[in-house]
Amino acid sequence: MKIHTKMPKALNSYYQQELRKSKLAFAKSDFRSCWLHLERAHILGQPYPIEHTAVHWKMLLFGFKTKNSKEIIGQLPRLLVGGVKSFVGKIPVGNTGGANVPPLKPMEIPDDLIIILQQNQ
Repeated sequence: MKIHTKMPKALNSYYQQELRKSKLAFAKSDFRSCWLHLERAHILGQPYPIEHTAVHWKMLLFGFKTKNSKEIIGQLPRLLVGGVKSFVGKIPVGNTGGANVPPLKPMEIPDDLIIILQQNQ
């Protein structure tokens, strides 16, 4: 079991890029793309407590901004325990982090993110 405390700088640039793309998509009311980039940021940030928690916070805010009560309710427990699970190395790898998927279900990681993760850890 590997405990992650700080995201590597090279990986952080990809994580930040996904968050920027999410923000730009939201500004254009392209909510589908916004959410996709939040999910991708979640996959990249999931092993790291601060980044993992930050993505769940952004997902919660997305729920509020889009008046999506399912997402709001689903993000609250994820926000509370996601970072802790990252710290102790007990994460469902590849999980996209939204209320539309079971919180403990491992999921397939997109090919481009596998490459990024392999090259930047």
